[in-house]
Amino acid sequence: MPTFRLTLILTAALLAVPTAAAQDTAPTDTQVAPAPFEDAATAASQARALAQQARTTYPKGSANIDQTLWKQAAAAAEAAVTAEPTNTDYLRLRAQIYTEVSFWKQAERSWNALFVVQAPTPGGADVKAAATVQYNLGYAAYTLNLPAQAIAAFKTCLEYDPQNLLCLTWSGRTALEAGNYVQAAQLYDRALALAPGDKTLTYFRMLAQGAGRYGPAAIRAFSRAYGDRDVGRKAQALAGFQEAAQSAPNFIEAWREAGRLALELNDAPAALAAFQGAAALPAANAADKYNLALAQEAAQYGLGPVQTFRAAYAKYTAGDKAAAGAGFQNAATQNPQYAKAWTWLGRVSYEAKDYPAAVEAYGKALALDPNDKSSAYYLHLAQVGK
Repeated sequence: MPTFRLTLILTAALLAVPTAAAQDTAPTDTQVAPAPFEDAATAASQARALAQQARTTYPKGSANIDQTLWKQAAAAAEAAVTAEPTNTDYLRLRAQIYTEVSFWKQAERSWNALFVVQAPTPGGADVKAAATVQYNLGYAAYTLNLPAQAIAAFKTCLEYDPQNLLCLTWSGRTALEAGNYVQAAQLYDRALALAPGDKTLTYFRMLAQGAGRYGPAAIRAFSRAYGDRDVGRKAQALAGFQEAAQSAPNFIEAWREAGRLALELNDAPAALAAFQGAAALPAANAADKYNLALAQEAAQYGLGPVQTFRAAYAKYTAGDKAAAGAGFQNAATQNPQYAKAWTWLGRVSYEAKDYPAAVEAYGKALALDPNDKSSAYYLHLAQVGK
């Protein structure tokens, strides 16, 4: 192809490569444009050279199409493909560049173009790369709340690479949210075959089995909340778990997750409502009842003092009474109205034969709860030094 013709192709390719930002921020990147190419092979060679230069110029893991060297590499690869549209090496090169810079839509277009010319080899590097592209397109669609697009992308991913764990996982999640519970369970089974014992996969496999009792709305809210929690959006996750529990009051895991997260967020009223919901169900266990009692105390005295008290009590039962005493003191200081903390501070003081401290602690406990017969009894013993 004449030089002037390929130069026009390169110019058009540079203009055609979209950008994610108007300005390249890489401080070491000073090139403006690659030299004109005499033929497609030269364009491809330049694309490879520019890509390699980009890898050594930019910080590892930062590759994106807005960086000048990567943009030039993509444009050179586009020029090579335009000049020889059925050359599989050039088609592959273009697809690899777009994949490396995470330009997923262009990467999808490029892998598709290659597979039209050359059928993909099952298990080969090309189909694995194309599957990675589809996973990222699917996950992006999922986060944008575009379930149909997400489902389609994950399905294509598994057509390329049936053993892709991420796509199996998220295909299961999207099937679950869509109400396709049998399909979701099958997908989770396939995923667990690749990652036996994975706690999240096991959890969602169990959820798929019982999902029919809760309905798609509750399952979808729960699933989304689970994802929000995993990436640190705790307030949004709490709202999602609450929505799931309200949509399906028999959904004990939704109540539990809402309660646990509310405790993490120091939201005692939300924790109390959640664990009341869980404890009222036939499947409630000892942990639900323990957490309900914790939430009830927290609603009255504050979560911080209650958690401090319970940590101190655990130390007491383990035999570390000095540390327990410090913890009970801390809990009582955090909330001087917390009678139980004063009672137990009195107890460890009495057992240590520190009678003045025991008298003071038991006295404060009785002032808060005059009907506390145990504190009254030990206050008397401490006063006489027995």
